Amino acid sequence: MNVSQKTVLITGANRGIGRALVEEALARGAKIVYAGTRNGKIDIADKRVTPLALDVTDQAQTQWAAREVPSLDVLVNNAGISLYERLEDADLIAQIMAVNFYGILNVTRAFLPQLKQSKGAIVNNLSLAGVAPLPMIPAYSASKAAALSITQSFRMLLKSQSVSVHAAIIGPTETDMTTGLHIPKNAAAATAAGIYDGLMNGEEDIFPDPASQMAAQGWRNGIAKALEQQFFGLVQPSAVETA
Repeated sequence: MNVSQKTVLITGANRGIGRALVEEALARGAKIVYAGTRNGKIDIADKRVTPLALDVTDQAQTQWAAREVPSLDVLVNNAGISLYERLEDADLIAQIMAVNFYGILNVTRAFLPQLKQSKGAIVNNLSLAGVAPLPMIPAYSASKAAALSITQSFRMLLKSQSVSVHAAIIGPTETDMTTGLHIPKNAAAATAAGIYDGLMNGEEDIFPDPASQMAAQGWRNGIAKALEQQFFGLVQPSAVETA
């Protein structure tokens, strides 16, 4: 999937990787870019950008947004939050799951009719922390692990309908979210470019930055990927029809 002349929707588009994804899509010749943000605003002066009020935790607003987008080729589920905690605050954990897991689930389901029509692509921005948890952000790690699982499930359920589903497994990237993380980080623009490169190359699991690329071979040759491919044979037509 090359985004040139395609319609792309990006959630969490106002900053960090989300904003970089908007800018990179424009640079690659996207026809329309829907920039999903909580307040429906983004300060990018390009007539191809359509701001879209889309709080991924608000199901009513998500359904409204889906009605505002008549056609769609690529959905990038980018919106996410990370809060430092020790699994002691149930409300905080629920808040993280609402964005990082249920946000992906609900937004994907809302825009599936358009994606099925276009035989489009879904990219879910995940994290190395979803493969192995970081102890300082366990709830974030758990939410990304759950999001990885639902990504794999959507991939199996939608493959027969020619909707491709991609997991962008992202390493440390320079954003507001990682300000307090004092380790080498990739530039957001470079990570965004890596995500689109992986999409264009047809990679199911995209490793868009130097840190994540170190895990790429182990993931692709590992037991988790082997089981995913094995379990794909268990998908029944009735399950596909209800995705």
